[in-house]
Amino acid sequence: MSTAKTREIQTRATPVTGQKAHEIQAYGHVVSMPIALAEDVRKTSAENLNQLLADTMTLRDLYKKHHWQVSGPTFYQLHLLFDKHFGEQSELIDQIAERIMMLGGVSVAMAADVAEMTNIPRPPKGREEPPVQISRLLQAHEVVLLETRSMAKQAAAAGDDGTNDLLVSSVIRTNEQQVWFVAEHVVDVPLARANGVATN
Repeated sequence: MSTAKTREIQTRATPVTGQKAHEIQAYGHVVSMPIALAEDVRKTSAENLNQLLADTMTLRDLYKKHHWQVSGPTFYQLHLLFDKHFGEQSELIDQIAERIMMLGGVSVAMAADVAEMTNIPRPPKGREEPPVQISRLLQAHEVVLLETRSMAKQAAAAGDDGTNDLLVSSVIRTNEQQVWFVAEHVVDVPLARANGVATN
């Protein structure tokens, strides 16, 4: 085999690195998608979903922070519960981001952008007691649920059934169930003896 041919084969197998180019679609712009929805409807839904995406990513990360940092007598139960909810929020994130792309939009993705956009208050870096962690989670869920209900109504009124279905069937139901599971941990009931009941 000739030296030139050998060099050509070697060149073809070499990874092409350091490539740069302009974006193919700007954030906030929707491209045409043949899904029988007007551009203004798709743009509004994509904007709404990006806000929800940023808040859901923040809620997911809050669960992982508390999963790592939880302490006290309920450590094991909360450690597992927080990680389960983290996984479920991660699934929602993927569904929301993919819906944005289906609408012809661009989904927010990077942590710095999410931090700028989120409506959920930033927690301290350090560890907090479980009741405080739970209060933070419940507050974050309420932010997500309030905006999701509003967005679902908007999507329904605009005829965006796909977005409405995602918001109602997945986002609202998942968050409501997680609220229930988390909130029950801060009901102030006795652990060993019922209040006001005589025992033998």
